[in-house]
Amino acid sequence: MLTAYCMKTKEKNVPLQEAVITKTTRGGYMAQGNDGKGNKMTTMLSEANALEAVKNGVAKKGW
Repeated sequence: MLTAYCMKTKEKNVPLQEAVITKTTRGGYMAQGNDGKGNKMTTMLSEANALEAVKNGVAKKGW
C-alpha cells in the first residue's frame, strides 16, 4: 500500500487511492492519486518501491 502526506488536511501516512506511477525527467519515480475525499496527493518513491507497487497491482504504470 502506498501512503502520502496530505497537504490540505495535514495528515501523515494517508493511503493513496487510484495511484498512477510516473517517471520524472531526472529519472525518479512519483506516485499521484487521491485520498478518497477528493484531495490530490503526490509522493516520491524509489525505483524498487515503484516497480513493486505496479507488480502488486497497487498502482498503474503511467510511463
